[in-house]
Amino acid sequence: MMVMVADPQECRDFLAANPQVRFVEVFFTSMTGVPRGKRLRVHELEAIYNYGRFLPGSILVVDTTGADCEDTGLVWEDGDADRRARPVPGTLTLAPWLGPDVAQVMLSLYELDGTPNDLDPRHVLQRVLDRYAADGLTPVAACELEYYLVDLERGPRGELLPAKSALTGQAPTGIQVYGLPELEAHAPFLRELWDTADVIGVPLEGAISEFAPGQVELTLMHKPDALRAADDAVLYKRAAKGVALRHGCEATFMAKPWSDRAGNGFHVHLSVNDAAGNNLCASEDVEGSDLLKHAIGGMKALLGEGMAILAPNANSYRRFKANSYAPVAPTWGVNNRTVSLRVPAGPPKTRHVEHRVAGADGNPYLVLAVLLASAHHGIKNKLDPGPAVVGDGYAAAAKENIRLPNNWFAAVDLFEKSDVLRDYLGDRFVDMFVSVKRTEQARFFEVVTELDFDWYLRNA
Repeated sequence: MMVMVADPQECRDFLAANPQVRFVEVFFTSMTGVPRGKRLRVHELEAIYNYGRFLPGSILVVDTTGADCEDTGLVWEDGDADRRARPVPGTLTLAPWLGPDVAQVMLSLYELDGTPNDLDPRHVLQRVLDRYAADGLTPVAACELEYYLVDLERGPRGELLPAKSALTGQAPTGIQVYGLPELEAHAPFLRELWDTADVIGVPLEGAISEFAPGQVELTLMHKPDALRAADDAVLYKRAAKGVALRHGCEATFMAKPWSDRAGNGFHVHLSVNDAAGNNLCASEDVEGSDLLKHAIGGMKALLGEGMAILAPNANSYRRFKANSYAPVAPTWGVNNRTVSLRVPAGPPKTRHVEHRVAGADGNPYLVLAVLLASAHHGIKNKLDPGPAVVGDGYAAAAKENIRLPNNWFAAVDLFEKSDVLRDYLGDRFVDMFVSVKRTEQARFFEVVTELDFDWYLRNA
């Protein structure tokens, strides 16, 4: 596994250029996609670059709420032993939303002997990328994340409310997809978000008002470095949440915050370059090159087995409904947003696939790891994706009676049994991820909700 370790000179140069910094937040991304770490005094930072910082191994396998998952064997049986966290090169930046004297740096986890920890999502993705490198291939990736801006206060029944505009004092109503007034209403938030992205080195591009009140999407630039593209997505989510709070609202990437409104998707654009930087998906054919079709064939074949990663939470499965722009079946097509795998319109040299299945609640490292593993499997085995869907992909899926796993339990079961994804991601990672998710499932369904009372209190 190729591993880049940060040079201590990076730290010294940063501190020399930013003498105002007093605090540094160091964080890594756990399996569930939640950044976890520490806030340190600035004098502690250089030691992390020189040797690392010790963190308990159990933090790798906590659930979404941060609670231990004892069935993993990394809590009591392991003595909650430490692992060593090392800075990710190029991620030491200011964190403007936290104040002018605060910086941040991403971490990756290693065993005490320096071996990359095989449960760290960054290393799981790197394991897949090593397979491409061995074949002289470089994936090119970009992430699009949808999210809602919501009010910090709940409604009278505890319901979520779209955030009010700081300019008009009004909350958005109606869908108004691609509406400019809806973007202008949150211009102060967007302006600060773009400025913050520039400071932290995240290539954040244009914004649109999405398919529901208060829903926005901003795109990240394509990169011939999928690991850095995933870093960008993690850094962007963290910044968006922080900047939103400064503007009196909250950014939520929850897959389905409202039952009657659009869910939040995580669309990933992928192509593959050769050693000279040429796009191997390029073709005059609107369906793309044979390599692109094989990659789509692999993604299509493994969509079901990867759903536990693409839709990792109970709420994730509320998003998948016909005619909702969230795919429900393993389908592909050209210039067609009703399918799971879309080859967008564009010049021949830009041919690529847009994977539309993952929710915005997915862990960017693991989502990219599954998509790239599936694509590589398709390329190596020359998998045929079958004919492209023309027209309504939802109708085509219903006619053929095909669909993706539509519940959390079925998805985790399929993931556990996937020989191909075990080969790419590692047996130990798959087993630990499944253990964490089964612990979450048990805890989630132990809670008696208001809906239980509404449905069963008198009717049972």
